[in-house]
Amino acid sequence: MPVKAVVWGENVHEHQSSIVAATYPDGMHTCIADALNSDPRISATTATLQEPEHGLTEARLADTDVLLWWGHAAHGEVSDTVVERVCDAVWSGMGMIFLHSAHFSKPFKRLMGSPCNLTWREAGERERLWVTSRNHPITQGLPDSFELDMEEMYGEPFGVPEPLETVFISWFQGGEVFRSGLTYKRGAGSIFYFRPGHETYATYHDSHVRTVLKNSVRWAFNPMARIADPNAAPNVPAADAPEKIEDRGPKLHADGDDGFR
Repeated sequence: MPVKAVVWGENVHEHQSSIVAATYPDGMHTCIADALNSDPRISATTATLQEPEHGLTEARLADTDVLLWWGHAAHGEVSDTVVERVCDAVWSGMGMIFLHSAHFSKPFKRLMGSPCNLTWREAGERERLWVTSRNHPITQGLPDSFELDMEEMYGEPFGVPEPLETVFISWFQGGEVFRSGLTYKRGAGSIFYFRPGHETYATYHDSHVRTVLKNSVRWAFNPMARIADPNAAPNVPAADAPEKIEDRGPKLHADGDDGFR
């Protein structure tokens, strides 16, 4: 069975900027989904901010293997209920890929637990991405480096936790560098952050970028069954302890009572 991916797009710039609309006439989310669907091992659909529940109902997420997230201008408009739902799905085992300006999205900041801040400049600079792990599944089929003629600069320091792996490092024409491909594990879910993708440039039409997107979806896929309740914190009675113990001393909770949260 193919990996079931959902590409979530903010879908705002496409309706506000003629440049973005010309570059991505069917929306950035559709362009990304088209790239994924060129791989027969992936079946990609889309969801947008404007749909009820942002297109990410509990049932939709339960049926999603990997969620890709692109946002920029409307981070604050994303429902906190949906954010928690997405994070629960990741902790349960859903794969997650955050693209470009999603570093400031609510789900990314929630999962990272950090400011996720950086330096930036919008000057249409040349960017060279260097592969830092040749044997990594996300880098398969890529040269040692590849170039994007025009991109927005993101510069270090990047206010995120230390990643499990740094897969790409970018150099920009103005001299800055940035960790552009980072992997994380949160609960049972695998997370990949991939930096390129500013909306006014044709980044998601680039063949190397599209290869990264396909590779990362397959890498993030977890074939194991989801954890039923990743937030569960059960009160285990002394009688149910793995080893025999005596129940003694004062306590605040009766057996089976919920704890304080």
